Amino acid sequence: MQPFRLPEFYLPYPARLNPNLERARERSKAWAYRMDMIDVPQQGHAIWDEADFDRHDYALLCAYTHPDADGPELDLIICWYVWVFYFDDHFVELYKRDPDLEGARAYLDRLPAFMPLEGPVTAEPTNPVEAGLADLWQRTVPSMSVDWRRRFAENTKHLLDESLWELANISENRLSNPIEYIEMRRKVGGAPWSANLVEHAVGVEVPAEIAATRPMAVLRDTFSDAVHLRNDLFSYAREVQDEGELSNGVLVFEKFLGCTTQEAAERVNDLLTSRMHQFEHTALTEVPRLLDERGIDPAGRLAVLGYVKGLQDWQSGGHEWHAQSGRYPDGAPSVLAGPQGLGTSAATIVNSLISTAPQRLRSYSHVPCTAVGPVPRREIYMPYQVTLCPHLDVSREHLVDWARATGIFEDVPQVWDETLLRIHDLPLCAAGLDPDATVEELDLASAWLAWGTYGDDYYPQVFGHARNMAGAKALNARLVELMPVEGASPLVPSCALERGLADLWARTTVLMPADQRRAFRQAVERMLDSWLWELDNQHQNRIPDPVDYIEMRRSTFGSDLTMSLSRFSHGQTVPPEIYRTRTIRAMENSATDYATMVNDVFSYRKEVEFEGEVHNSVLVVQNFLDCDRDRAFEIVHDLMTARMKQFQHAVDVELPALIAEFGLDSEARAALTRYATELQDWMAGILNWHRRCRRYVDSELRYNTPVGPGGGLPTGPTGLGTEGLRIPAPSAAWDPVVG
Repeated sequence: MQPFRLPEFYLPYPARLNPNLERARERSKAWAYRMDMIDVPQQGHAIWDEADFDRHDYALLCAYTHPDADGPELDLIICWYVWVFYFDDHFVELYKRDPDLEGARAYLDRLPAFMPLEGPVTAEPTNPVEAGLADLWQRTVPSMSVDWRRRFAENTKHLLDESLWELANISENRLSNPIEYIEMRRKVGGAPWSANLVEHAVGVEVPAEIAATRPMAVLRDTFSDAVHLRNDLFSYAREVQDEGELSNGVLVFEKFLGCTTQEAAERVNDLLTSRMHQFEHTALTEVPRLLDERGIDPAGRLAVLGYVKGLQDWQSGGHEWHAQSGRYPDGAPSVLAGPQGLGTSAATIVNSLISTAPQRLRSYSHVPCTAVGPVPRREIYMPYQVTLCPHLDVSREHLVDWARATGIFEDVPQVWDETLLRIHDLPLCAAGLDPDATVEELDLASAWLAWGTYGDDYYPQVFGHARNMAGAKALNARLVELMPVEGASPLVPSCALERGLADLWARTTVLMPADQRRAFRQAVERMLDSWLWELDNQHQNRIPDPVDYIEMRRSTFGSDLTMSLSRFSHGQTVPPEIYRTRTIRAMENSATDYATMVNDVFSYRKEVEFEGEVHNSVLVVQNFLDCDRDRAFEIVHDLMTARMKQFQHAVDVELPALIAEFGLDSEARAALTRYATELQDWMAGILNWHRRCRRYVDSELRYNTPVGPGGGLPTGPTGLGTEGLRIPAPSAAWDPVVG
């Protein structure tokens, strides 16, 4: 029995049933029999019998999620879902109930051979999972482009490989924190894989030139998160109570928030609703702009429209299947079980919109510059010691000279003066981030910090209050041109921000090969684009969705830029694919999230009261949970601690296992160990800077952020709470880069 009452779901789209259902049921069962998925035990374990297959009714799932597919297409899509659910249950019985990491790894390592981007499958299947994958791959990919095949193969591989993350957590009896859970569930849960199949089912492909952009990624990710969170609510009893699963959002929230199972279910449903609201916001505001800016032709626009509609159909149909399927026998009443006929689905939608309206409205109803008063300091968990570079005092003066030379103090409008630069004391931050830096290295790091801080102050001051998004985008385009991969930029810098970047780009990339310069430029571009995201939210007075905030905060913080430079300094000692592994990404993302939340708790009053800012994790938690300030601070501190402990787990447990798994040599091991130490210094240095700098003292807040004569948004420097750490200092390992 379900240990909680299912909450009221946000259901804005009507569920529709494909008329080819009965034919598809027969054909999918015949296919499953041919693949030995029914009534054929595997290594002594019974996976499915015919009663299991009929009760789960995957044909019903696909008939609801793909209501407009023709008969042959629906047959194919259903077989894919039969395969993926069989894989999940097969993996549970063979490798999860009695955890077998080595056997699971060997099993998963074989599966990519059955997904070649070109040519036929040549590997010989040895079990139903391999046989099903080989058959479906060859039936699916001929009609799709290589770009789609690559995306689909990558998402399928994530779905398979990250099962090891779930298995490792079970073996260690380790429950993930909420941020880690959302991030990993997106990969292991399979919804990005489903999004690829939506393209196939509706007969379109998202144009390759926009497939990797933020709006399209947000559509995919919000779709995925909503699908997975809905599944967690329906499957809690099956997964947690029967299978001993730890990868369930209700369980994660229950333990992290210290609340009842019912309360945890409500919070999971709130997050599901928020992700669907984010989907709609992106589809209606960001996607149209993207299509215009990239000049997508009518065929491409229709493809994107079909894709968005397909994702919406999947959400409503997926919910209906969960309510009816015997896989989750304690489901909710069917959406279609009430009054039916013309107009009845609209009534369900209206009720759904009304019930979730308060959550949507809260995101837009924040009153800027609300007085919050003094914020009591809380203890922050930090297991690493900080050490300062001995060249700090020298670099402080050099930074003032650099800022004067680039024209920051004379720029119009004036965003900074020398007093403000000294109050920021960015060399103090750089000195903690890289305690072994030379004077030249510390100067460069301090200048990058100053440039990033100045830029993130400049955008809201110049483009925010004037609501001049076109001007911000034009400046972004010029800044990108000032970072040439080959040769020199044709642009002549025309303001302090441009002069500063031109200088830093030349000094930092002088010895970089072209591929590293290209990757570095992409990292800076992501930070520039994130400034536009902040401006857009500010213009709408919109507090971001919590997941979107966390993920975009990594970009506004400049962590990708910093870490890419650090990785470049390791040269060829570490294979590039190692940096794409879950372990390294876990180290980097947990470190970044810790640092961004440190900044948010110190800068809360500065941002919320003095600047009218909406980008602060404490405010985001207040808005999402509709709780008071103190409870929001408590939750953010708990998240901060959880991310630090996850970082420690990744370094102490997962990193040695990664090194052993890939058989890395001593030089690569040393480079990765040094990288972990650099990240430890990075976090310790950031916390030390927040504790020692003056920018959060009341007298300095009033100097930094004077409020306009009308008493509204500040007319002086803005954004000062989140910018000081945008581009942390390079480590001593950057010697080859900076000379």
